[in-house]
Amino acid sequence: MGAVGLFFVGAVLFINGAMLLGWVDARSAVPMNFFVGGLQLVTPTYLIFTANGDTDTILSAGALYMFAFTYLYVALNLTLNLDGTGLGYFCLFVFLSALVYAGLNFFRFNDPAFGVIWLYWAFLWLLFFLLLGLKREAIGRYTGAVCAIQGWVTGWIPALLLLTGAYATWSGPLAVALAVFGVVVFGGLYVVMGRSRPTPVEPSVGQRQPA
Repeated sequence: MGAVGLFFVGAVLFINGAMLLGWVDARSAVPMNFFVGGLQLVTPTYLIFTANGDTDTILSAGALYMFAFTYLYVALNLTLNLDGTGLGYFCLFVFLSALVYAGLNFFRFNDPAFGVIWLYWAFLWLLFFLLLGLKREAIGRYTGAVCAIQGWVTGWIPALLLLTGAYATWSGPLAVALAVFGVVVFGGLYVVMGRSRPTPVEPSVGQRQPA
């Protein structure tokens, strides 16, 4: 994923997490979802057309469309006040694909930090599927908290490391730190928030969309 694109993925994840937590009005999150969704369409298209047949580049770039379609889907659902079920089942597709990309980063690209980051994204998109596809509204605030946190730890931090040229040095420690952080923080949050009473959704679940 391009470092600049990853930086703004962090921004939209944080905003959408804040939306699910009730801190941000749903419609006010629409522009950022359109902006980042559009960016994530342009970036992989350019990378694929300039890859000169490099299969690893094409493989990595193709994954960006999953993010683009998620954010654009969110924006359209919020704009048109659509039910979130279709988006929820698309998130199931992304969840399964993210598991594959996690394995590819561990074993093919030799990038354990992004292997862990892809596991983070798999977990988050699984939560979106449960929340939107299966209507498990009790996990709404928990999903929002996970989404907002992931904006910083899977977007902002690795993007800054890539943009400053420090990623190669910190890749190994980052993988370990993220693995421990994810288990401790998301596990602890679930104990506190996961079974709490759902926040009322207005006027329908389609108004509370994910990353």
